[in-house]
Amino acid sequence: MADFDYSDTDWEAIERLKKWYSGDIHDSMEALGLWGCLEGISLLGALEPGDVVCGPAVTVLFEPSDRKGEPQDVYHNAIDNAPKGGIMVCDASCAPGSCSGELMSTGAKTHGCAATVVNGTVRDLAQVRALGYPLFGTMPSPIGVTGKKEPKKSQVPLKIGKATVKPGDVIFGDIDGVVVIPKEHVKAVADQADALGKEEATNRDRILAGEKLQAIWPAE
Repeated sequence: MADFDYSDTDWEAIERLKKWYSGDIHDSMEALGLWGCLEGISLLGALEPGDVVCGPAVTVLFEPSDRKGEPQDVYHNAIDNAPKGGIMVCDASCAPGSCSGELMSTGAKTHGCAATVVNGTVRDLAQVRALGYPLFGTMPSPIGVTGKKEPKKSQVPLKIGKATVKPGDVIFGDIDGVVVIPKEHVKAVADQADALGKEEATNRDRILAGEKLQAIWPAE
């Protein structure tokens, strides 16, 4: 049975991360020798300007399947057991078809999920945006999953490009993209982002005061 125990989630660090944007987060990760960008995945649902989503990952792995009738039990179970503020992360890249749209987004939002991230296509974007739900994917497609693939496993590591998403890792998403922070490095990344954010705020004030960029960068 999949493990949905999120009692050790560092919510304090997550709240600190929410003050910044994905560029700050990934710059902070690279400064620590880490890589977390989920390349090719972007915001396709709704997110207010300047807002971000940040929370622990609940993972679902799709595999090819010719079964009909929308056999989605594994995905539904993961949504139903996700912690409040969690982020669904689905690797559905194994075959054509959009595993998430209006109904999956409605279920996730109603249950308290902060967002859904799909390595694959998504659909029903007008309805998802009207719902006000942050849905991320590779691109829109009206194609369904039935007869092509189905969710087979939950709470397993997902390899997405150069990054790996494990259950409980922290997902950060905004209009620029999605970043995964390994659970064991969340506090260090939050500390680094706080320091970087303060430095950027100082530089912004200097620019607004009339200083030239070359007087500010590169920092000595």
